[in-house]
Amino acid sequence: MPGKVAASILSADFARLGEQIRLVEPHADLVHVDVMDAHFVPPLSIGPVVVGAIRRSTDLPLHCHLMVDRPEAMLRELADVHVDIATFHVEAVDEPALVIGKIESLGMRPGLALSPDTPVEEVFPHVERLDRVLVMSVRPGWSGQEFLEGTLPRLGAIRAEIERQGLSVEVEVDGGINAETGPRCLAAGATVLAAASSIFKAVDPAEATRRLSAIARTQSGRG
Repeated sequence: MPGKVAASILSADFARLGEQIRLVEPHADLVHVDVMDAHFVPPLSIGPVVVGAIRRSTDLPLHCHLMVDRPEAMLRELADVHVDIATFHVEAVDEPALVIGKIESLGMRPGLALSPDTPVEEVFPHVERLDRVLVMSVRPGWSGQEFLEGTLPRLGAIRAEIERQGLSVEVEVDGGINAETGPRCLAAGATVLAAASSIFKAVDPAEATRRLSAIARTQSGRG
């Protein structure tokens, strides 16, 4: 299926956030929002109030990537501002199935994220209930990091398990994604490219998004 591009606002100009989202909207498939709590990861980013403002700025699907210690405590507020997809880290909770169930009960689509050192097998028992698996290709918390080469076999292993189970689940890769690393991730098994710096730090964010989208569509994911 064609690959997709998620415009990750972590590198956007927050003083012009609505404007920046509208710039890339014609070429992106969804908006990716990193919610960080200064506990699970050191940085503190944004919460449901700002997510709600983003929701009012775009009709694209809104995906919240929760890098937080207690994702379940935030889910109701995210549902209230009409988030489409809520992804939490498998490392952050003791019983992922319970959090997946809560996301489903609130009308959102659930995702599970993996940090680079977490064995990919930790998501396998939950894949059939997921909208997506999000594979971190950098250390979680900061944009602008270099892509970790060890991500590629991890993408392949997750895609192989999804296919083994006969499922249609997105595999999103997040961190260091650009025109060079994106095609390699798609070839390895990713279906969604989340890009922050390569879009919003570009001289022309709209054109950067268009180019990455063209790559994603011509070099489609294996799913």
